[in-house]
Order: sequence, then C-alpha cells, then structure tokens
Amino acid sequence: MVAENRDKQLRARVKLLGNILGQVIERQVGRETFDAVEKLRKGYIKLQKEDDPALRTELAEFIQQQEPEQLNMIIRAFNLYFSLVNLAEEEHQYYERQSQLKSDGPLWTGSVLNTIGEFKEQGLNGEQVQTLLGKLNYIPVFTAHPTESKRRSVMDNLRRVFLDIGALNEAEALNNDYAKDSIYQQLESQVQVLWQTDEVRRQKPTVEDEIRNGIYYFRQSLFNAVPTVYRYMDRALAKHYPEDDIEVPNFLTFGSWIGGDRDGNPFVTHETTVRALLLQTRAVIYEYEKRVFDLSSKLTHSRYLCNISKKVVNRATIVDADLIKKVFKKRPERFKDEPYRRFLYLILGRLRETLAYIEDLLADEKSEKSQFAYSNEGQFLEDLEMIYDSLCSHGDKNVADEELLDLIRLVKTFGFYLMRLDIRQESTVHTDAVADLLQHLGIDYNALSEEERMELLAKHVASPTIIDTQHLSLDKMTTEVLEVFHVMRKMRQEISPKAFNNYVISMTHSASHVMEVLFLAHQAGLAGYNAGKPYCHINISPLFETIVDLEHIVPVTKALFDNQTYKELLESAGNQQEIMLGYSDSAKDGGNLSSSWSLYQAQQQIMELADQSGVDCRLFHGRGGTLARGGGPTHHAILSQPTGTVRGSIKFTEQGEVLSYKYSNSETAMYEISLGVTGLMKASLGLVKELPKDQPEYLSAMQKLAQDGEACYRQLTDHTDGFFDFFYEATPVTEIGLLNIGSRPSHRKKGNLSKESIRAIPWIFGWAQARMTFPAWQGTGYALDNWISEHGDAQLKEMYTNWPFFRAMISNIQMALYKTNLKIGAQYTELGQNQDQAQDVYHQIADEHVRAVQRILEVSGNEYLMAETPSIALSLKRRNPYLVPLNNIQIALLRRFKAPDATEEQQEKWLSPLLNSINAIAAGMRNTG
Repeated sequence: MVAENRDKQLRARVKLLGNILGQVIERQVGRETFDAVEKLRKGYIKLQKEDDPALRTELAEFIQQQEPEQLNMIIRAFNLYFSLVNLAEEEHQYYERQSQLKSDGPLWTGSVLNTIGEFKEQGLNGEQVQTLLGKLNYIPVFTAHPTESKRRSVMDNLRRVFLDIGALNEAEALNNDYAKDSIYQQLESQVQVLWQTDEVRRQKPTVEDEIRNGIYYFRQSLFNAVPTVYRYMDRALAKHYPEDDIEVPNFLTFGSWIGGDRDGNPFVTHETTVRALLLQTRAVIYEYEKRVFDLSSKLTHSRYLCNISKKVVNRATIVDADLIKKVFKKRPERFKDEPYRRFLYLILGRLRETLAYIEDLLADEKSEKSQFAYSNEGQFLEDLEMIYDSLCSHGDKNVADEELLDLIRLVKTFGFYLMRLDIRQESTVHTDAVADLLQHLGIDYNALSEEERMELLAKHVASPTIIDTQHLSLDKMTTEVLEVFHVMRKMRQEISPKAFNNYVISMTHSASHVMEVLFLAHQAGLAGYNAGKPYCHINISPLFETIVDLEHIVPVTKALFDNQTYKELLESAGNQQEIMLGYSDSAKDGGNLSSSWSLYQAQQQIMELADQSGVDCRLFHGRGGTLARGGGPTHHAILSQPTGTVRGSIKFTEQGEVLSYKYSNSETAMYEISLGVTGLMKASLGLVKELPKDQPEYLSAMQKLAQDGEACYRQLTDHTDGFFDFFYEATPVTEIGLLNIGSRPSHRKKGNLSKESIRAIPWIFGWAQARMTFPAWQGTGYALDNWISEHGDAQLKEMYTNWPFFRAMISNIQMALYKTNLKIGAQYTELGQNQDQAQDVYHQIADEHVRAVQRILEVSGNEYLMAETPSIALSLKRRNPYLVPLNNIQIALLRRFKAPDATEEQQEKWLSPLLNSINAIAAGMRNTG
C-alpha cells in the first residue's frame, strides 16, 4: 500500500511524459502512427487480462500489414516511452531521497549517514572506523562490453528532461503556474528533439567511440559526484564521531578496460591503448584547468590582510621569467599582492603546457614536452596541498574545505590518467608468443611439462639478459604482444606510474599462464632483477572463468606462490595478488546456482591460501549487468560475499546499461557510489571485529543445491537434442551481432556457434529478448524441490533469513523469474524449424519456471515474486503493456527475416525495424546482456 501511494506521483509523471510523447508523435508523423501505437497497446492489455482469439488474430494481422517504415515508427514510440519512464523513475527516486533528507527522518538503507550511525550503535570506536577507512578502496571498472545501445546525444537530451522534471517538482511545490507552463513547453521541446534523434547508431562503433563513451560519464556526472560522496563521509563522521579526529583518505579508484581489453577484439591494438590513455588524460586535465581557473577568482586573499605561508609567496613570485611571460603576457606583476591567485594562474599555465603536449601526441605531432609542464599528478597535487595548508594556517580551513578540497580529492582519485587502465588478453596468445620467442633459442616450449615451463620461465625472468628480438623473424601477433608491454613501460613514464592497474589473463588454466606474462614483461623491462634486487612494475591478475577453472583456482595460485622468483617479484610490487573471478562464463557454463556456489567456495579458498602464504589478496569480480551474469544491486551483492573475504578493497566490472543507469546523472551517481562504499565498509567489518563463521549445515545444503541445479541446467543446455539450433532459430541472437552497440565480435571463434564459443552477453541478450530468462534460474526449482522433498523446507527458510549470500541469490533470481513471460516465450518457440525439439526445449524451461516460482515463494515466505522490492515490481509491471506488443512485432519480423526462402533484398527490407525492436525490448526490460 505504501509503495502504491508513493507510486502515485510517479504515475502522474509517467502519464504526463506519455501524453507529451503522444502529442509529439501525432504532430510529427500524423494520427495514423499514434492510433497504431494505441491500438496495439490497448489490444494487448485486453489480451493480458483475458484471452480473446479473435482479437489476438486481429492484432497479429494488423502487425503483418505494416510496412517497415511504419513499424519503425511504432517501435520508436515504444522505445522512447521506455526511455522516458526510466528517467521518470530515476528522478522520482532522487526526489524521494531529497525529501527524506529535508524531513530529517531516517534515511535509506546504505546511506553514508545511516551506516556510520550504525557503526556507532554497534560500539565501534573512532580508531576502528579509522582503520576501516584506511583499508577502503572501492574500484568500479568500466568496460566496453556490447550491452549498451544509447548514443551520447540521446543521453544528453535525456539529462535535460531529467532536470526539467526536477524543476517541475519545485514549481508544483511552490504552486507556480507560470513556471509549470514554461517547463511543460521545455519538456515538449526536449521530447520532440528526442523523437527526431537517431536512438541507434547507424555505424558500428569503433574502439575510440567506446573510449569516448566511457569518458562521457566523468564529464556528465562523476566529476561532480565524487567530491560529494567524500562530503557525505565528512558530514557523517562529524555527526557521529565529533570528538574523534578521523581522517578521510582517498577511497575511490576508477578503472577501465576500454582500449585495454584485447581478448577476442582484433580492433584493440597497442596504438589503441596509447590513444585511450591520452584521451583520458586530456579529459581529466581539462576538468582541472576549469576548476583551477574558477578557484583563482575565489581565493583572492591579500598578503597584507593574511599571513600567507612563505612557501606559497615564494612559489608565486620566484618563478622562471619565461613562465611568467607565458602566463601573464605583458602584465608580469599581475596579482602580486594576491599570492594564491597568482600561484593558481601559474598552476593553470603549467596545466595548459601539459595539455598542449597531450594534444600534440593525439594529433601524431612530435614535440618536446615543455619544461613547465607537470611530469605527473604528484607535482600538481603538491602545489594544491601547499595552498590548502597555507589557508588552514591563517584560520581559513572552512574556505580550504570547499572547492579546493574538492579539487584535491579529484586529483587523488583521477590523477592524470582518469581511469587506471587494465590490459586483458587470452592465455593462449601469450603461450604462442613465448613459444615463438623461445624457438629462436632452440627450445620447444610447447613440448615442455608444466613444471618444466615454470622452471624455464622463472630462470629467464631472473636473468639480467633478454632475448634480442631486433633481427628475429617473429609472428605478427608476437610482435603485437611485445609492443603492448613496451607501451605499458612508456606510458607509465609519459602519463603516470598509476596509468595501468592490472594485466588480466583470461582463460587462466595453469600457473605457467601467469609466468608467461611475467616473462614477456621482463622482455620490456617491466620486471626482473637489478643488481640482484627484484623489481616489478606490472600487476598480473589470473582470470578464472569456467566452473572447472574455479575448481583449479587453489592449485594454480599455490604453484605461483611457491615459485621463489614470482614471490620475490610480487613482494617488490607491494605483495598484493589480484585474482579475477568470471561470473558470466561460469554462469553460462553450469548455471546460476552452480556458478554462485563455485565462486563462493573459490573466494574463501583463495583468501585462506593467501593468508597462509603471507600475501595480501584482492578479488576482482567480473560481474555482468544481468543477474545471469553476476549482476544485481551492488550494496547487497557486496554484503552477500563470503564471510571474511572482503577486506576493505573490492574491484568489479561495470558495463552496458549499468553504466548509463548509474552514471548518466550525477544525482544517481552519488547515490550509487555511496551505496557501494557503505556496502564495502559493512562487509569489511572483519578487519576490526570478530565475525560469526558460516554455518556448516548451510554450506552442505548449498553444495547439494548447486550439484542438482547444475545437473538440471546441463540437461537442458548440453544434453537436449536441437537446443542450440532452437536458440539460433527462435531468438534474435544472430541479429544482435548486427546491432551497432560494440566493437567486439559476439563469438570467440568465427563460425563456431557452440555454448563454449558464444560470449556470455549475446547468450543472455538473446534469451532475454524472447522473454525466457532461464540462464538466471534454470535448475533452481529442481534443486529446491529435491531438497524439500527429502528434508522439508525449514532449513532453507532459516538460510534465507540468516545467510546474506543465500538471501541475495534467491532475491536476484526472483527478479529474473518475474521478467520471464512464458506466453511470449511460447510464441518465439514457434519459430523453431524442428517443432518437436523446439517444444521439448520450451517445456523444460516452462516447467522449471513454474517449479522455481512455487519453491522460491515457499522458501522466502513471499505471497508473490519480488514482494520485498515492491517498487521494482511496480516498475516492471508498468512496462509490460508496452513490451508485449514489441515482442509480437519482433516475432513477426523474425519470421520474415529468418524465413528459409527469404532473399537478401527481403532481409534488408526488414532489418531496420528488427534491430530497432531489439533495442526497444532491451530498454523496456532495463537490461540487455
């Protein structure tokens, strides 16, 4: 009831935007399109309430009669409606949070203020909170995985609509009719522009487009959101720990794979990596330039009225004459009585010199770096902190703690690199490169055993000499692999020692796969021994992806820790081993239950091994956007991590629609980042107090559930005749590859359409389009049913109540079950060419869905799916009347496009509306892959 009441204002907003969209459609393309949209919407709503074969036939015939251009318009209307609904919901959530803040009542779960207050209530003292903050490092990593279909121009327009809705709330609160009328006109103009803007790219994006998309979120929201999150922490500590002088260190780091992830993407080269870093550097220095200029007009303190530190005065006056000439032109004495202002202008001059050098590199123009340019962010930070300290010294700490502190925190977070770039490559590429190099020394690397490989590689890494490749005839790929390591060395010097984060090895199956990367890094001077002393400027992260790989995680890592050369180099680099866990591929491989449990066990085992070996271990979670790829609400996802495995630092991938949802608007970005940070703090409490151990009976129950769940999942995906034929015939997975949303191919191996070859994103994307989201829950009902039949439901109910991991898993599965529509799925099933096989696949999915819903409601005690998250349930329910017509349109289009006798000309005719339907359904379901 409460959710329904709170939903009332949101419904009014959705209705307003829907009406505006209807008016725009009618005015722009005529009454016919508007009537067609309404006919389909209202018709399918009637069918949802009560089946009417005559009406169903009428609507199907109506869709068949539409020409491609008219279908494009109808699909466009539904798609734009979803964008506006998503936006209205996001703004409404922000409005509700602001209302809570103004009422001075209890705030939302996971707010910084509430979390620090809870720590106080639990008896944590200031020293314990300081320890917790000192270990805190929250690291979202932006990836270019092809799940996002919004263009930047569309996001810019949607941002303006978001702001207009906020202004409308204010006008209504003040009962200002004039302001309301003005905002209505603005909203209408914005919706009209959106209607006339391409929502889908007409060309496939290049890697550089993807890099620019990643940078977009920083300009759009994160440069404002990040300092605000730090302020949330300052205020919460001041309120709950006023007597403790708790320092807030830097606890945010942003990473990126965009321009660094070359696994399966031939378009990412060493040149691309250089360009990614230069574009990131340019973007962040532009932001610093703007803020320093702004500060120069605010810190106008006179040296006659303040006791400004001698250091600042000297830095403002004792300056190279050439720099003074560059900055002040013909007014060399400018601001001589305002040292902060003068010093800030000089800082601005140095930033501009740095920027000019970066611009030259981007333009492929060779130039010498100016002597006045900053070498790295450390020098820039030192200048800003000098001003900060001086302001504090003469009683202006409150002034220093405003825009200047914000800028200092931005520099500590983003440096001169913006995002720390990870490099990723597949293990076999390194093996081939090493074999290619060693054959020139007469060594047949491929013939060696694992132990022999480890011994040989360690010997080479420990050697002061490298293989002279200058005159060797190497494979093209070997040369490219080596170039990447040379780029890493060069850009660490050129941009920042922090420019790179980790080198990720996908499909890591053995310890030698990690040592091979160390061997190649040694070739480029990134690791080795100098006068007998180890050095290592590369951090290597093995990625364990499949269920089998996760089972091997301990022996592989132990072999590394037991290798003296590896251990010495690891210690020289800070003694932190990052291990990456692949959620997407393990879930695709064995199903969600088995994947979740394998990951849970792997995390506990690897942390135990690291503790025994005296190594600090950080886990890197390769989470996807959807639940079947490890996604879900970040706060609860972190809290549900295995007991004792989260120790202040967490790193995870963010991609696709997750990026645009979390970071398109600074208001939402502040909320999402703070939720993640507080989740991390709560999950890391084991650093400062004893946490209860897992219940052994819970672990053994989960082991059995995972085994049964995997057996059911594999029965469907691995042992059902015609399963993959059905997948490619009854879903738009093949056509998804034609949608211009990513530069990376959808399959690892060209022409191989197996489960092993298809990437996790199109795998999930394809099934979601057909409203059969089984990858997230197949096997769940079967496993729960088996357990309850044998043991009853009491222990499962207890696990749901008391074990965050189990509760989060079951809650996430509920959402995927809710998004499934078996009636729609049955219609897609009719597209299968072998109907006996198609119906077998469908009925396995449908039967499991019914069983999973029944058993999950029993275990959770909910009356209906998602009863504990009613606002999300209402959100999904609101979309259904618009999704069902789109699915029916897509089915009709697929039937035409995939027809065995369809000519290329006929396929081309229907391709545009088909691709647009994929985009629209993804927007309506609020997830793609």
